[in-house]
Amino acid sequence: MEKATISKLKNNLSAYLRKVRAGQAVVIYDRDVPIARLERIETKGRGADRLALLRAQGVLRPPLRQPSAASLRATLRDPVRRGARLAEAVQEGRQEDR
Repeated sequence: MEKATISKLKNNLSAYLRKVRAGQAVVIYDRDVPIARLERIETKGRGADRLALLRAQGVLRPPLRQPSAASLRATLRDPVRRGARLAEAVQEGRQEDR
């Protein structure tokens, strides 16, 4: 992990962004105190890693139970009725899950 002061980062921002784009993290210091970390945002390829990170951060949680293949097929065959309001469709779905 690379370290950079604020002034060094400002003067060499393009070089640091190239390093971040290559996968290296950069910790930014203000008077020898770490204040931020620059890291690459994964946009493709590592979907499972991204999901694991979101779970670890508490942003995402796995389902309580895995749906069966039959219930998934039934869901696909039973679309929301035409003209139904979204709130009504959500309520119906919740009623069915109980």
